[in-house]
Amino acid sequence: MEKIKFMSDDMQETEFFVLEQTTVNAVNYILVADSEDDEAECLILKETSKAGAAESVYEIVEDDVELSALSKVFEELLEDVEIER
Repeated sequence: MEKIKFMSDDMQETEFFVLEQTTVNAVNYILVADSEDDEAECLILKETSKAGAAESVYEIVEDDVELSALSKVFEELLEDVEIER
């Protein structure tokens, strides 16, 4: 499983495991987990970087409607995964 590092605004580094990625309406999303365990905490992140940027910028999806729709998409992509909301 691919691991990626994120740097927060206050310069704290966090690592996540990328479970899946998808594009919906020309926007890139990734499903990440804090561990490889079955009971891992997951987040759906939305890419918000400008075109041609040197580094990717992601934000946590917090909108309930968007989150619900994306959860269903990721559950279909990962057949053996159920995302609890």
